[in-house]
Amino acid sequence: MPHPSNLTQGILTKRIPCWPFADPKGRHTIGWDEYTATGGHVGLRKAMAMKPDEVTEEVKKSQLRGRGGAGFPCGLKWTFLPKVTLDASGKESDAGQRYLAVNADESEPCTFKDRMLIDFDPHLLLEGIAICCYACRIRTAYIFIRGEYHHQAKVLEKALAEAYAKGLFGKQGLFNGSMTGKGESFAVDCYVHRGAGAYICGEETGLLEALEGKRGWPRIKPPFPAIKGLFGKPTIINNVETLCHLPSIIENGADWFCKQGVTSTIGGPPSFGTKLMGVSGHVNRPGVYECELGIPLRTLVESKDYCQGVRGGKKFKGAIAGGISMGVLGPDQLDAEMDFDIGRKYNVLGLGTACPTVFDEDTDMVAVARNIARFFKHESCGQCTPCREGSGWLYQLMTRIEGGEAKTKDLDLALEVATSMGSMPGTTICGLADGNNWAIRTIINKFRDEFEKRVKPTFVPVKMTVGAGARG
Repeated sequence: MPHPSNLTQGILTKRIPCWPFADPKGRHTIGWDEYTATGGHVGLRKAMAMKPDEVTEEVKKSQLRGRGGAGFPCGLKWTFLPKVTLDASGKESDAGQRYLAVNADESEPCTFKDRMLIDFDPHLLLEGIAICCYACRIRTAYIFIRGEYHHQAKVLEKALAEAYAKGLFGKQGLFNGSMTGKGESFAVDCYVHRGAGAYICGEETGLLEALEGKRGWPRIKPPFPAIKGLFGKPTIINNVETLCHLPSIIENGADWFCKQGVTSTIGGPPSFGTKLMGVSGHVNRPGVYECELGIPLRTLVESKDYCQGVRGGKKFKGAIAGGISMGVLGPDQLDAEMDFDIGRKYNVLGLGTACPTVFDEDTDMVAVARNIARFFKHESCGQCTPCREGSGWLYQLMTRIEGGEAKTKDLDLALEVATSMGSMPGTTICGLADGNNWAIRTIINKFRDEFEKRVKPTFVPVKMTVGAGARG
């Protein structure tokens, strides 16, 4: 059934031509002047006329959920920062040094939606950063960008230079020292920090370690970053797409935002707003599409407005719904709704980055599982033994199964190993092992017949004694 949509044009992609609203051939990088002329900075100016806590409350009211993978409510995360106090005259105490770390690592395989925002509308991200910094009383922001994003880092550096030249950032205060709702100017500095190409740095505490110049190893929590984060100071970590939603939310209001997307059908938090969905794999028109949350995967794959069907007229076999760590949807789950309830409803880890990779009927799912296991084995930081050793075992088992050298018991062993590793079983610090085991488990369970065809039966001999030697 088609998903009802109120969208007549993109919101995040307002300036980026994307199907079905415009032909992507018209894309170009938006500079400061064009950004301002097309409605840019309206949300920031409105936010600056408010008090910081009022901005936070509006974002909290919108129920904007993080677009980086976990789906944690953005405004609620901001409230975890230490509270400021007021003196007798009503003046705020100094909030002290705080940081914003922007997660632009985007190293989750099959995910490329943040890259598009950085490539073509970098000032939207910078406006979102400024709004977040003002609301959270943060004076220093770092954009941690994936090491392989060479071009995107240059685009951001150029946009930042424009923003400083126009007085958005810098010691003089936002917009050349404009007065805020606090009755004073507020200064923010922003920097681009390039990563070294490690997948694990997309995990928020691994990102903080890398920002500090150390090996990107995730930290044990608590303490959580909002209390003790970058350089031991309170830190907010938000994804690129999450921050890019802030200007439109502040400009149009939380009630407007909540008219997009869907409420939960299983009693959980709602999935409001639009979401960038980068579709790849065996479809006729791959690309990044801005959709309301809740759109059925079938609509995204088959509609002429979006991907225009499975390539070559073949049948749909399965899809990775949101980056490989989320697990796989089976052949009977094409109608899965792309919202934050997808994990509980369709037995995957979650919505993740909502960037589906589609498989046609000819896809070898055993090879897919082996390739995913290889990736996680390579990217494990090695800090936790269950992940370090378990990821290696899973890769060995998947390689053995693919090569036809495994037995039936190896399938059970693979599932046993997978179930025993991860932060949810409580055996690892971060969720890399969870992504590994959910990917492998869901592929084996939903495509069990393919695996069973590649393994040899395991025979367990049973000895029986009869006659005089038998015991009664």
